[in-house]
Amino acid sequence: MLDALHYEFMRNALLAGVLASIACGTIGSLVVVNRLVFLSGGIAHAAYGGIGLAFFFGLPYTLGTLGFSLGIAMLMAAVTLKARHRTDTIIGVLWAFGMALGVVLLDLTPGYNVDLMSYLFGSILAVPRSDLWLMIALTAVIILTIGLLYNSFLAMSYDREFAQLRGVPVRFLHFVLLGMVALAVVMIIRVVGLILVIALLSIAPYIAEKYSGSLRSMMVIATLLNVFFTTAGLWLSYALNLTSGATIIMVGAACFSASLVVERLRSKRRSLTSEPV
Repeated sequence: MLDALHYEFMRNALLAGVLASIACGTIGSLVVVNRLVFLSGGIAHAAYGGIGLAFFFGLPYTLGTLGFSLGIAMLMAAVTLKARHRTDTIIGVLWAFGMALGVVLLDLTPGYNVDLMSYLFGSILAVPRSDLWLMIALTAVIILTIGLLYNSFLAMSYDREFAQLRGVPVRFLHFVLLGMVALAVVMIIRVVGLILVIALLSIAPYIAEKYSGSLRSMMVIATLLNVFFTTAGLWLSYALNLTSGATIIMVGAACFSASLVVERLRSKRRSLTSEPV
């Protein structure tokens, strides 16, 4: 891996992976604790409509994707607050609409020559330095927002109804959280693609939740795990000539499976020790 760092594209890829890991570790922890994984998946896949809009109208890729993702996130936030009994159906419709809109607009784009696979499964090795500056800015916005609203997010995450009774602006925080998910999605598209976004947002926080005693420590552990996933995935993809985004997620999935086995063994051991002699 060290010899690969002589190449600029590998250094850019490693930095992009670390930045995405920070965003996914912090946002993903809030997503997992608040049971918003499916909702986040809807935002991620609907973001493909933003890619289609950007290429059809000749807009910068990041501008089109970011604007559309934020719009979809706000729409989903409003829907989930007003029609909770139909949340899964409406999210599924918006998910399908965004993907279909992106495909249709790309079909209608004159001279379309975009590599579809790079957006579906990521192209971390092709991340330019200009995108790194954008990722740094988005990561800073996410960290700053969570830092300022941490206590409110903490209250909302563990008891939404009680937090609302105590005057915590739960509705506002719900919109802010989904808006940050949209920001994270735009970052992660370059790393693992739209198809695999949800894995990077959920695997590490799920594992971290079992070994942390607070939301803050959960975010830290999830971030470190994501850094391990991206670094190990990059090294394996370089050594074995595999697709980077998919390899990163396979490393995460392997760790997820290992955590389930460890948890099962621990629970079995506890049950054996608690049995009367």
